[in-house]
Amino acid sequence: MGYKILVINPGSTSTKIGVFEDEKLIFEETIRHSAEEIHKYDVIFDQYEFRKDLILEALEKKSFDLKSLDVVVGRGGAMKPVEGGTYAVNDAMLYDLEFRPQVQHASNLGAAIAVEIAKPLGIPAFIIDPVVVDELEDVARISGIPLIERKTGFHALNQRAIAKRFAREQGKGYTELDLIVVHIGGGVSVGVHKKGRIVDVNHATHEGPFTPERAGELPTEPLAQLCFSGKYSMNEIRKMLVGKGGMAAYLGTNDVREVEQRAFSGDDKAKLILDAFIYQVAKEIGKYSVVLCGEVDAIILTGGVAYSKYITDSLIKMISFIGPIFLYPGEDELLALAQGGLRVLKGEEEAKEYK
Repeated sequence: MGYKILVINPGSTSTKIGVFEDEKLIFEETIRHSAEEIHKYDVIFDQYEFRKDLILEALEKKSFDLKSLDVVVGRGGAMKPVEGGTYAVNDAMLYDLEFRPQVQHASNLGAAIAVEIAKPLGIPAFIIDPVVVDELEDVARISGIPLIERKTGFHALNQRAIAKRFAREQGKGYTELDLIVVHIGGGVSVGVHKKGRIVDVNHATHEGPFTPERAGELPTEPLAQLCFSGKYSMNEIRKMLVGKGGMAAYLGTNDVREVEQRAFSGDDKAKLILDAFIYQVAKEIGKYSVVLCGEVDAIILTGGVAYSKYITDSLIKMISFIGPIFLYPGEDELLALAQGGLRVLKGEEEAKEYK
């Protein structure tokens, strides 16, 4: 019998769970959350009980025996910056995620839900490659204002899992390759993977291209004027930047499939915004290619939006001169979470301590 592993991946509009026996998926479930449900809560951590109860209900419907579990693994959230790896959930981590998060993001709930389920069972709770994985080179931290240092906040789990999978499929080691990994979903992150370290990446919450629900980088002077116009509260501005920005602000929806349908049904505005999104993602890829001096072994497109043939075909047309392009639509996050927990259970690596 192998190890039984429950993995929990809270996202902005859904909570994904999976049960594994070693690396074999027994079942998975995606619990969808409507905008009306999510917008009831002022801050992310207020959703903790709501999401935990839905997870337990889903497991009960599957008639799954929680006592058979060996470990619970949650997606890592926006705590203090850390190196990549597997971390045991502890009180310091939970405090920072609830009271001192770097950003408000659904991933902040992963550790709390995991330990709440694991503790009564007497089993460990881990997180793997949280969104604040920070392996930036010093030169990448400089912003232009001494009071502001560039920080990380991106799809570290999926980026690294897909990069490692690509390396295996190419018969090479992850630490041998220089890659650009592009996660395209509700947020967009473009990471430079240089010999196994992610040495530069845009912060997926407030840098880079606009996304289905985020504003991305903005002209600073008009933004400052908006903030001090007296018309909007701090919370209203934040929602303009994250949650109600990007496609949602222009078109009233964050569903890329709906935007595409409208664009190809004669909606000129939808077509313009869709093409502008592709344009900005392509520019971001080009920008990060210079970190590797153009010596790019591969560009990998991943994330839910990478299922769109129109978007990926358009990107390939714009960026193919940089290097070979490989598509890994969707995400490998559930398996990556299970593999991280399994490595610790098997003694292949030690869980790190968050301080």
